[in-house]
This record gives sequence, C-alpha cells and structure tokens, in this order.
Amino acid sequence: MALALRAMFAPYGLTLCWVADQAVIPGSYWGECEAGLIAATLYVRADTPVHSALHEACHYICADPTRRSRLHTDAGGDDTEECAVCYLSIVLAADLPQFGSARMFADMDAWGYSFRLGSAQRWFLEDADDARDWLLVHGLPIAVTSANSPSA
Repeated sequence: MALALRAMFAPYGLTLCWVADQAVIPGSYWGECEAGLIAATLYVRADTPVHSALHEACHYICADPTRRSRLHTDAGGDDTEECAVCYLSIVLAADLPQFGSARMFADMDAWGYSFRLGSAQRWFLEDADDARDWLLVHGLPIAVTSANSPSA
C-alpha cells in the first residue's frame, strides 16, 4: 500500500513520511494513529488507516498553493471544500489496489463522517453535486478510473 500511496500523491508534490510505531504523528489533527499534514508532507504510521491518509492528502491536493505552504495540522477550508476532499478521497480510493471505494465508504461510515443521506456511498452517488462542481472548477479528478467503481 505504501508504494501505491506514494505513487498516487507524487504528481501533486505531496511526500509520504513514515513515523515509527507508537511515535506521535506530526501534524495529526485527530491524534492517535490518524495521518498528519505539514506543508507538503503527509505523516503516517503502520497503523494509520488508509482512509485517514487519503483524506489528509486530499486536503493538501484541494488547497491552493499559498495555503499548501502554510498547512499544519488543521487544513482549513470551507464546508464545500471539505465535501470536495471527501469526494476526491473516494475517487482516489477506487484506484488503490486491495482497498477500493467500497472499503472507503465503509471506513468513512465507521469513522463517523456524516452525510445528509445517511451513508458515504449514498451521498457520493446521489447528493454530491456541490463537491463534484468544486473539483471541476479547480481542475481536479472527479471520475473513478478503475474497476473499483463506487457501485461495486
């Protein structure tokens, strides 16, 4: 998974940095094992959930260049950008071997992401126009490109 994440994030200029087991993850908003973000570095441990790494990486991807350089722990952004981050996380998850969008939906629901329709998958398929529009305006991917489609 580490190689796939590195390859996925590299085109955006984001570096993946592994932290020693049990060490505090720099830049982690939620603490514990959750991913951390400082400028162009995403910090993870072996026990960091993939959905957490994807979510924080997508905060970086969605930030403008000025905000990217200042990112530290709290990525900021407005509610629509947060929806775009969630949407992009699902799109990118579909292209991760051994993970996929179905796993991302389940992890998002278990972690406690809250969506108007009651689940991440229903939100993604039926209620995410604002997130898709935000990504389109900012030139970011909105389509699943692998066999791991959200409806699978």
